[in-house]
This record gives sequence, structure tokens and C-alpha cells, in this order.
Amino acid sequence: MQRTTIFSTAILLLVSGFCYSQNKKNVDIQAYPESPDVVSVLNFGAKGDGKTDDTQAFQKALDSFGIKGGTVYAPRGVYSFAGSLNIPQAVTLKGSFESVPSHNGIRNAGLPKPGDDGTTFLITGNKGAEDGAPFITLNTNSTLRGVVMYWPLQNPETIPDAYPWGIAMRGKNPAILDIEMLNPYNAIDASKNERALIRNISGQPLRRGIFVDGIYDIGRIENVHWNPWWSMKPVLFKWQKENGEAFIFERTDWHYVVNTFCYGYKVGYKFGASSGSSGACNGNFLGIGADACFNSVLVEQSASFGLLITNGEFVAMDGPDPTMVVVSKSNRGGVRFVNCAFWGPCNQNAKIDGRGTVGFSDCIFVQWDRNKENRASIQVNGGSVSVRGCDFGSIAPQVFIGENVSRAIVSENMVHGKVNIINNGKNTYIQGNLGTE
Repeated sequence: MQRTTIFSTAILLLVSGFCYSQNKKNVDIQAYPESPDVVSVLNFGAKGDGKTDDTQAFQKALDSFGIKGGTVYAPRGVYSFAGSLNIPQAVTLKGSFESVPSHNGIRNAGLPKPGDDGTTFLITGNKGAEDGAPFITLNTNSTLRGVVMYWPLQNPETIPDAYPWGIAMRGKNPAILDIEMLNPYNAIDASKNERALIRNISGQPLRRGIFVDGIYDIGRIENVHWNPWWSMKPVLFKWQKENGEAFIFERTDWHYVVNTFCYGYKVGYKFGASSGSSGACNGNFLGIGADACFNSVLVEQSASFGLLITNGEFVAMDGPDPTMVVVSKSNRGGVRFVNCAFWGPCNQNAKIDGRGTVGFSDCIFVQWDRNKENRASIQVNGGSVSVRGCDFGSIAPQVFIGENVSRAIVSENMVHGKVNIINNGKNTYIQGNLGTE
């Protein structure tokens, strides 16, 4: 009996000590620094109370490492900024999120709002000054990761106010990782750099999403999704559809773009001649998508090396002339669509002009000619075109070839109903197309 009592007492003391230790830990918990190369913005005077302007405190922390670099950590909290930040060479500005978060609680009751958890940046500076300094500028080997960026003065009910770029990427190897840009006017200026990395980004840019230009070495854009998680109110969302451009590519000596998506823009993916240098875009685009855009893909100019677009999904049903692919008269380069799907309901799937070469292979086309106007799925008015091994699923003309088309190959396609290819070209090859009738 005595041994049992002693053993029970020992167990009770052990449990009591453990509970006391846990309670004490919960009361006195202190963040443990990852390494000497990590500093906290709180040690430089940042408040994180959602009211105090923390711009100067953050910049002091970012400048504290000198040229050797390190990590500035912003613990969970709500930080307000009336100014801009410059992240020096080899410095990382890091928040508490290790994966891109979602805060659509403004649009959907019961879901998290900006500031409810993690590290949130409230950005108020340069309202109305679209040409002003970006909120954050990245430089060679510098990184931004793990934060929510929110512009609290934007009204989800009205036409948005203009702001400068949320992030500008400069130098060599700048990186943006695991960031939610909930409602920027202009999101990411990825121009004038080399080998930039943009990975795991979400949000609702209102005017421009990502702008690429002046790139002379390969850039990478991976897992970027622009969805209307902040607002679909009629006035704002109508303005976004009439003015918004989700992804803009101009001069780049190759870009790798993987798993990107946008919803509700005037143009999903815009390819054009450079406004800041010379040349146009070429690159590899895999698993990209655009939904509810006036034009999913607009090619005003591409490099002669070509745009290679594979496993894409493109939907257009809004606007004055909903069309997934528009290749303008100004284009002189090459564009290839492989194993892509196009649907609507829309007026036509593609309108092709210019003097370049456009190809579709192993693609699926449905839901064109929504108003029964006898429109062709693919309308070619200029340049050269190749349509091979595709599947056309609507009862309407499949391909129209205009008299100014330089060359056209339409072969080995399958169609629903009768084969209906309108050929006004002089240098064409139409062969082996099979219908169900």
C-alpha cells in the first residue's frame, strides 16, 4: 500500500510539473531566432498595430545587413505603410506564411479577412499616382516571401483608384514567393531584370497583373492565379473586364511560364512589341488558362523564335466580340498552340492576321458561332496557318481562309457534322478532314 501511495504521488507531481511548465511556456513564449542572419522588424521600431506608419522601421531593418545580406522577419501582425521599401542586394523580407494564403473574407462572409492571421501589409502610399514609386523594389538576389499585401483604401463597390506597381523586380535573380496580392491596381513589374522568379502568387490585380519587358536572360513564372477573390461588385468588376490585362509580355529572351490562370479581364495573356527596349516575346507556356476574358490570348507581336503554348484552356463569353485567340495584323512572329482547349459560348475561337505563322495541333474547339451567324471557329485573314489533328465539336464552319493568306494547311481534323472549310486562299493544302456526316 505504501509503495502504491508513493508511486501515485510521484505521478501527480510529474503531471503537475508538466502542466505548470506548459502554462508558463504559453505565458512567456518567445520567438527563437533562426540564425544570426535573421532580424525582426520589431527590434527596429515597427509596431505592427495596423495604425502606425512602419515604413522607416522596415527600411532600417532592411539596410542593417549591408552588402552581405540576411533575412528581415516580420512576425504576425498588421503593418501599415505610407511610403515605399527598397530591399537591398541579398536581403530577404519574410512574413509568417510558408504557403500562399487566401483572404476573401471581404467578398465571402465567414472567411478570413486581411489581418485576421499571419503577416499583413496595409499599403496606402501614392494613391492616385500610377507613375509613382513601387511599394517594394527588389534588387539582385533579394527576395520577398510569405506576406499578404492589401490596399485598404480601394473600394470594392466603385471604379478603382490608380496606384503604382505593388512590386518592381530589378537586377539579377530577384524572387517573389508565396505572396497574396489581394487587390493591387498594378501588381508586379517584372521588367529590366534577369532570371527573375515569381512563384505561388494569388490575388486580384485590377488593372495589370504581371508585366514582363527588357529581359535578356530566362525568367520564370510559376503557379500564379488571378481570381476575383476580393470583389465581383458590378461597377468594379465591369471596369476590370473592360480595362484589365492579367499577363503582359514584351521583350524577353525566353520565358518559362507554368500553371498560371486569370479570370475576368479584357485580355488574359498579351504579347506585344517592347515599349522600353527592342524586340518581342518568345517563350514556353505550359498549363496556362484564362476564363471569362474578352480575349484570352492577344498577340500583337511575337519573336521569330515563337510562342509555344501547350495544354492551355481558354474561355471567352463576354465583351463586344468574345474570341479566345486574336493575332493582330502587326504580328510577324510565330505562335503554336498544342493540346489546348477552347470554349465559350463565343463568336469565334480564333482570329488570325499579320505576316507570321500560327499553328494549332491536337486542340479542341467547341461553342463558337453562338448567335448562329455562320462564323468559322478559326478565321484566317493573313499570314500562314496550320491546323492539324484537331477536334471541332459544333455545327458551324470550322476554318475560314481569306484570299490574303500566304499559306494554309488544314489536315486530318475531326469535325461534328459536315466538314465545312471555306477556302479562298491560293496556296493551301486541305486534306484528310473527317466529319460525322
